[in-house]
Amino acid sequence: MDALDAFDSFLFSLSRAFCSPLGVFVQIQGCLICLTLALGWAFAAYVRNREIKQMKDSMQCGNSFAFLYHDINKLEHTNQENLPRVSVVMPLKGYGEHNLHNWRSQITSLYGGPVEFLFVLESTEDPAYSVVSSLISDFKDEVDAKVVLAGLSTTCSQKVHNQLVGVEKMHKDSKYVLFLDDDVRLHPGSIGALTAEMEKNPDIFIQTGYPLDLPSGSLGSYCIYEYHMPCSMGFATGGKTFFLWGGCMMMHADDFRLDRYGVVSGLRDGGYSDDMTLAAIAGAHERLITSPPVAVFPHPLSSELSFSRYWNYLRKQTFVLESYTTNVNWIMNRALFTSHCYLSWGFVAPYIMSMIHITAALRIYIKGYSLEETSFTSGGLLLVGYLAICTLVELLSMWNLTRIEVHLCNMLSPEAPKLSLASYNWVLVFIAMLVDNFLYPVSAMRSHLSQSINWSGIRYHLKNGKISKIERSKEMGPEKSYLGGKKLLYGKKGAPPKVSLLSSLARSMAQWHQPKKFDS
Repeated sequence: MDALDAFDSFLFSLSRAFCSPLGVFVQIQGCLICLTLALGWAFAAYVRNREIKQMKDSMQCGNSFAFLYHDINKLEHTNQENLPRVSVVMPLKGYGEHNLHNWRSQITSLYGGPVEFLFVLESTEDPAYSVVSSLISDFKDEVDAKVVLAGLSTTCSQKVHNQLVGVEKMHKDSKYVLFLDDDVRLHPGSIGALTAEMEKNPDIFIQTGYPLDLPSGSLGSYCIYEYHMPCSMGFATGGKTFFLWGGCMMMHADDFRLDRYGVVSGLRDGGYSDDMTLAAIAGAHERLITSPPVAVFPHPLSSELSFSRYWNYLRKQTFVLESYTTNVNWIMNRALFTSHCYLSWGFVAPYIMSMIHITAALRIYIKGYSLEETSFTSGGLLLVGYLAICTLVELLSMWNLTRIEVHLCNMLSPEAPKLSLASYNWVLVFIAMLVDNFLYPVSAMRSHLSQSINWSGIRYHLKNGKISKIERSKEMGPEKSYLGGKKLLYGKKGAPPKVSLLSSLARSMAQWHQPKKFDS
């Protein structure tokens, strides 16, 4: 009993301390963080929902292809044949559970202009090589696609090296280059939508988008979903943004041919992160980054995404803040580092305090103390109530944005299997919010102290914000991609592909620009 009394005394002291002005400030701050996130997601939902309404209005006017263009007249042959050439560069590393399905969605685009697809790999030993080669063989008469072998990187990350080699190999007449990660599942009209915005506003430096994570059920997958959600509001502006996601970036091809603003040299000479480097260049030269409302892409997470693989992914994400190109960029990254760590633990701390308040109240109830003796508990429970309400508002806003983005993705890909909110476990979402925000500062601090990272079997060392040393070891990394899974094919090699309306349209559009392939 003496030990239990000592525990009660310590518990009551903590609860009383958390009712001090500083404790109240921390808990009210947590409520404000929840409400700020809810407000941001509400605005993002408004932008996405506005696009849904425009598509529905177009469909009601008889446009069955509103998922491609709001104006059906833009599908006329005279308009399609004047579309600019686009080169799609896809840097690959490894082969995951959903990669084949994603690659298939990328090369079966319904873009009506000339387009080529460049799958860039390190070597033929990459597990993705045979799968990509088979995929290209299946579509050899319908799309212009090829594998490019980039070799080993020596001055930058392997992904950046693959991107730059892909740019070197792109068609000489390409007006735009689109960089896509292997975890991007494109909609049939995505390339056309991005190109249309670039044509409408030539001042755009980069167009980008963002993924909609589809958790597989594990805590690690929900942590990744929760990690991406706060960032998603920065991409749902319907126009100008300061954020950039390396998974989808469309740029002017001449910016690379002429090395405008130092895009090539900035990436090549010690570049670790493609999006952080290009975002820094855009900021330094006051160039425009935009994100159209239709640029949201389904991102199914691996069924084998364990917690350890989530931790590896988080380490890779926090490490980008250690890379920089200029002193101003370094200051910005330090500000992001400090604010993110403060807000992350500022989000978690009120929940720990609430647990203390609730436990203290339960002990008081069990021991039968009078309210006069424990008046501090009423103040603590009042703060708990405020936090519970704010948390509920935050989760409802997150649910609403996810619901709208799921609906938008279903409309943009009408023949794809329908996405659903039914698989989301919102209890795990809440737990993931606490886990991810607790671990982010730990990961960020470890990245800052180590100045090195293992990315897909390659260890990169930074010095003054740039890659200074690259170590490769077969034992260092997994064959699987970070968010991918086991080697699983979505169909048997050699099996006849399922013919759909979209496939027929894709073949028809290909005939306009490559008629010789279909003469026979």
